[in-house]
Amino acid sequence: MAAKKRWSEMSSRAKVRIVVAGVVQLALQAAALRDLSRRTPQEVNGPKRAWVAASFLNFGGPIAYFVWGRKRAGNEPRPR
Repeated sequence: MAAKKRWSEMSSRAKVRIVVAGVVQLALQAAALRDLSRRTPQEVNGPKRAWVAASFLNFGGPIAYFVWGRKRAGNEPRPR
């Protein structure tokens, strides 16, 4: 395992990557939480509380919500 570096020891490129990843994570979570708050329970696959909790799981939770958590309008097939 690589030795941990302190923030001050990281290159500028590494710092930018970390900040960008954090911003993307927060944006995904905010989008998922906003979408969840605007949908009725009938428009969500599974309990809304479970999806809210899942949205706090790094990138995977919000992405999973957008892929599997929302019901499609009508009987449209899911894109493959």
